[in-house]
Amino acid sequence: MAGNFSILDWLIVSGYLLLLFGIGWAFTFLKAQTTRDYFLGANKMPAWLVAISVIATTQSAATFLGGPDQGYRNDYSYLAVNISAIIASLFIAKVLMPKFYAMKATTVYELLALRFDETAMKAAGAMYLVGRLFASGARLYLAAIAVSMILFSNIEAGNIISASALLIVVGFSITFLNGIRSVIWSDLIQFCAYSFAAIAVLYFLLNHIPLTLPQIVSELKQTPEGLNKLRIFNTGINFTDPYSLLSILTGMTLLYIASFGLDQDIAQRLLTCEKGRDGANAIILSAFIGIPLIWMFISIGELLYLYYDRPDIMATSADFTPSQEFQGENITIFMHYILNELPSGLKGMVTVGVIAAAVSTINSGLNSMSSVIIQDFYRPWILNKQHKPEHHFVRAGQLCMGLVGAALFFMSILCFYWQQYSGLPLLDFALSLMVFAYSGLLGVYFTVIYTNRGSTKSVIFALIIGFVVTLIQQRYIVDLLKLPEGLGNIAFSWQLCIGTIVAFIVCQIGNSKNEDIQNDKPFKL
Repeated sequence: MAGNFSILDWLIVSGYLLLLFGIGWAFTFLKAQTTRDYFLGANKMPAWLVAISVIATTQSAATFLGGPDQGYRNDYSYLAVNISAIIASLFIAKVLMPKFYAMKATTVYELLALRFDETAMKAAGAMYLVGRLFASGARLYLAAIAVSMILFSNIEAGNIISASALLIVVGFSITFLNGIRSVIWSDLIQFCAYSFAAIAVLYFLLNHIPLTLPQIVSELKQTPEGLNKLRIFNTGINFTDPYSLLSILTGMTLLYIASFGLDQDIAQRLLTCEKGRDGANAIILSAFIGIPLIWMFISIGELLYLYYDRPDIMATSADFTPSQEFQGENITIFMHYILNELPSGLKGMVTVGVIAAAVSTINSGLNSMSSVIIQDFYRPWILNKQHKPEHHFVRAGQLCMGLVGAALFFMSILCFYWQQYSGLPLLDFALSLMVFAYSGLLGVYFTVIYTNRGSTKSVIFALIIGFVVTLIQQRYIVDLLKLPEGLGNIAFSWQLCIGTIVAFIVCQIGNSKNEDIQNDKPFKL
């Protein structure tokens, strides 16, 4: 496709990259003096900006490419996951944010140090690091495939590696010098970039489908196959479908609670506000902002259905089927459209959208993983040996960010082989990986919040068991161990339910030595 890039396309992509580097450079004049400056923006970030940053991070390249695919293949049932986001945001705002702000936490895992000890905190932090390495590495790999297809017109290993390196360099350049502040402000640019790209594609499609808006609605409401593609709520009970209403009210809600409140990647942004109330408002606001954004991406897929699968409308050959393979690799319908249909200028904007969605996820992963490593592991270890000034930990955080960037880069390469071995579609592979870490973390935190049980040992065992229970539900493990066939068909949302329940039970086995807990006093901060 790069050969089809016009000068206008290259100017758009180059201008976007220069803007991002300019933001990074501008923040060099606001040097972070402490880790609270570097990792929490000195707790001075406005709630509205944090809300935008949360959306920019959660709407990754997987959403940018996967949302249209959901609309093309199915209906609007994916939009109903916003119910989960709203329920989860209210839970985070009312239950977790007050606790985190009361203890002036830099990472959400410090709560376990207060309840148990530093070992429990480090165990949870380590599980987060493993899960985030998996998820961010997979999303980097997914974005690298898209960027390689767009810029190099192929998905050869060398070009995927080059695309991964490009995305890492861009993300690292934004966040290295001034940490989370530059990340959050650059997220505003990322949000505008891929939102504008989605609006532009919607407008282009609407103008190329020879129907009025009421006619489009009518055709989607009753397709020749007898489907209602405008359906939002799928009330059927199907344990292989993560977007049924029952799944949304259970597993998907757990997924959002973990993503918003227990994953340092998102929670770190909420902790940058001045007050707990502001962080709570930010997460609730982000849940509502996400509704129209997800609607746009699904609507692109709905229009692509009319564009490609309704020859009676588009006056095309009835036997035409859009290719959803690229050099033997499965791709989404949106990628096919990007590669074959978009005009000059719009190609550049959509390329910017893909890069924006990817970079927002990458730079947040760099900063959040670095904050956990430095604050939960390195700082306690070094301060037990000798005193170090605060700027030492800022420099350590910057160095750690480089190491994390290298780890994500190599993980993206590993994901190339892992995904091919697993046989999973690209999007399913990327979206399901955080369940490995979330199962144990949810079981542990529900124990801490709602019971007086648990101990350091039971926390560690619960985290491990949650990981293992999720692992044995993967298709490749089911086939390898010759487990019951149905176990490998369970949707990732239900995998999370099972893993969380088992981890919660395991964590209950422990009996805390904390005197207040032994005397059945409520756990308060």
